[in-house]
Amino acid sequence: MRRCLDCGAELTSEQCDNCGLTPNEAEAVLRRRLLNRTAIYLLGTVAFLPAAHFYPPLELDAIFIFLGVVSFVVVFAAVWIDRRARRQAPVEALKRVCYGLLPVSWLLTGLLFLNGRFDSSPPFRHATVVVGKFSMPGMLRTSRLVVHSWRPGLRIERIPIRPEELDRFQKGDAVEILVQDGLFGIPWVRSVQHK
Repeated sequence: MRRCLDCGAELTSEQCDNCGLTPNEAEAVLRRRLLNRTAIYLLGTVAFLPAAHFYPPLELDAIFIFLGVVSFVVVFAAVWIDRRARRQAPVEALKRVCYGLLPVSWLLTGLLFLNGRFDSSPPFRHATVVVGKFSMPGMLRTSRLVVHSWRPGLRIERIPIRPEELDRFQKGDAVEILVQDGLFGIPWVRSVQHK
């Protein structure tokens, strides 16, 4: 059973009864929509960076890994859909997976922004000691202070910090980290200060 690549309706002739497109026209429409939607998803991942910069969650590295896995699945599914569409093979199940994941980057961006922007909880002060620093050079520089953890079950915490502030801290410094609960329960780092 052949299906229209655009609308997914069953094809009984060379032209879809539902959308009126031929298989070649439906393939072109599918590719254009797929490209546009994937571009919108990737813009959401770019928009995630400022939200993570202004209101950095404690688990920023885990969130980056999650977003990276979702991005890989989206791009892989888009390429697979394109290859299957070239062979006029069914793509409905893949389209649902790919299109279902497209809003994830924007939802995560909005969630982090709102979590920090409208958080009115008082900050909690955690005294700890710097055990190391991490800085990744490049166009999108990231910096972390590695400190002893105050949370049970964790040995260290990797605290996101602005790259220009990293030089203020040295290994062995006593620091105070201000953490807020977040509007949606995602703890985020308000600031890091010398004790």
